Amino acid sequence: MNKSDKSAFIAIVGRPNVGKSSILNRLLGQKIAIVSSKPQTTRNRITGVLTDGEYQLVFFDTPGMHKPKNSLGKYMVRSVNESVGGVDCCMLVVEAGKEPGKTELDLIEKFKTLDMPAILAINKIDMLPDKEVLMKQILAYSNLYNFDAVVPVSAQDGSGIDELLDELKKQSSEGGHYFDDDTLTDQPERVIAAEIIREKILRLCDKEIPHGTAVVIEKMKTRENGILDIDATIFCERDTHKRILIGKNGSMLKKISTYARQDIERFFDCKVFLQTWVKVKEDWRNRAQLLQNFGYNEKNFD
Repeated sequence: MNKSDKSAFIAIVGRPNVGKSSILNRLLGQKIAIVSSKPQTTRNRITGVLTDGEYQLVFFDTPGMHKPKNSLGKYMVRSVNESVGGVDCCMLVVEAGKEPGKTELDLIEKFKTLDMPAILAINKIDMLPDKEVLMKQILAYSNLYNFDAVVPVSAQDGSGIDELLDELKKQSSEGGHYFDDDTLTDQPERVIAAEIIREKILRLCDKEIPHGTAVVIEKMKTRENGILDIDATIFCERDTHKRILIGKNGSMLKKISTYARQDIERFFDCKVFLQTWVKVKEDWRNRAQLLQNFGYNEKNFD
């Protein structure tokens, strides 16, 4: 271990759909967190690891803060609260041109209580034609909290990401690296494969169906010839949802599986044989035993 090596644990927080996962993926240079135009995409705390020379930054990509409607929602909000309490720094992500709302104010209050170092990342600046609005937004947030840095960025085109990374590195302290330097995430391979499949459901299906689905990897085994066999089950809450997920003559399920297989092959750098099935588990988002079976930590369900 190099004595000059530095590290920092950073929680990425903010309301749903502001681009937290997109910023994480942009910082890492590879997609590990699923991205969708639908809010509340992230369910688990995805840990991304970025090692750049002497610096190692460990990111927790938390679910967007929202008012929970079921046991799964409560789990997501609890995981945010836990993340904020156990890191060296928080990166609050907000959308360019939007005034501070209840979510942001609540998070800032938590920063104050913990005396937490925080960086403000104002995302989607590429969508903001009037930069005067951005200046007013920066002033409004600066009056609310003494942020260590305020960085306007675009996860879409990469603007400001290098500046953001420089500011995040300043949060690190000496003490060595916690992960091997080639580590990208601490998530098990099965979790990554399941999240990639769930992303395709979010992108391809409408309205309430995606958030009523969970993906469980039943089998993941590499053959002698190097092909990775994956068997996955998509759980949904209603028979009508099952029919939509399968599609006419299996067309939707085939599309989900094809896109997922392509992404999984890119991530694991090998050929993949993916088989998917759809099963109904009514009201699974409110059933603690099923949530636990699907990989969500039981202590957060109450």
